[in-house]
Amino acid sequence: MCRVGIAHQHSDTFGNDHITHNSKINIVILWVKFLSNYQLPVTNYQHIKLNILCFFHFELFMTLSPTTKVDIKTSNWQVFIHKVVNLPWTWRITIGYLTVMLFVPIIAMFLKASTESPARFWEIATSELALATYNVTFVTSLLAALLNGVFGTLIAWVLVRYDFPLKRIVDATVDLPFALPTAVAGLTLATVYSDNGWIGSLLAPLGIKVSFTRLGVWVAMVFISLPFIVRTVQPVLQEMEHDVEEAAWSLGASQWQTFSKVILPPLFPSILTGVALGFSRAVGEYGSTVIIASNTPFQDLIAPVLIFQRLEQYDYSGATVIGIVLLTISLVMLLGINLLQGWSRRYDNK
Repeated sequence: MCRVGIAHQHSDTFGNDHITHNSKINIVILWVKFLSNYQLPVTNYQHIKLNILCFFHFELFMTLSPTTKVDIKTSNWQVFIHKVVNLPWTWRITIGYLTVMLFVPIIAMFLKASTESPARFWEIATSELALATYNVTFVTSLLAALLNGVFGTLIAWVLVRYDFPLKRIVDATVDLPFALPTAVAGLTLATVYSDNGWIGSLLAPLGIKVSFTRLGVWVAMVFISLPFIVRTVQPVLQEMEHDVEEAAWSLGASQWQTFSKVILPPLFPSILTGVALGFSRAVGEYGSTVIIASNTPFQDLIAPVLIFQRLEQYDYSGATVIGIVLLTISLVMLLGINLLQGWSRRYDNK
């Protein structure tokens, strides 16, 4: 419909083959300049239709001639929108999905926190209770991720390099924290590690109490973050060649030298990635920790639980401020880990 209208309106202008390319460009420029300066009556439907048709005609013409330079002043926003609109559909879907699902909620959180004055924001973010929850959350999450970095790598090594009975069942069980609801995981851990539980009853005579303590929070974080390390390291181990290890052994290298000089360097970036993913997952954990911990302030209260408590008290600003601090610290730590990962890759390539 639009193409027919355009062809009809401009049959005298663009229908002749003898008109040069530059002449067509100049004619389009004149149309755009005229329509941009001409005040169209709102009630005149034909003029509005002509304006729209000529605008799309110009856009179509410029799309077919992307290298043509036209002396028309456009704002940076118009150039940016034009580039975004002309991106491949895969890029547009990706940008749209990330904007709706990730960027908009984060921006909304920052805008909500910006309603507080800087003094009030600082007061909430640096209160004694908030600082105590940051300490419990980040220190415990980091310790859980580091422990899983060691034992998760060991588990991945065993699953890749050895064959044993029920191997597939063990391999599938590693993914159990992915599928298990966090509340069920917390209830299970609290039962097993209680003073009367299977493991808690063995630790109680030693004076070690797990459930409803900070140690219980750490156990819950270890449980839910373990699959991230195993599933990140496992594919790298599967792709590693055994010939290099055998060559190192034939040259007289010990098992430790082979591991530290041959196996660990290409494996280290994937371990860092798994640790980063496990750490970020542990920082945001709520369902399992709220059950296995006593949630006592200054003892085992973590930041996600404090945020929920603020919401229960209708303190939305306080919950948002703590969430912003939690998000910012997590992003900084993840950025540091990613930079370290990139450095290790460049070091390995030398």
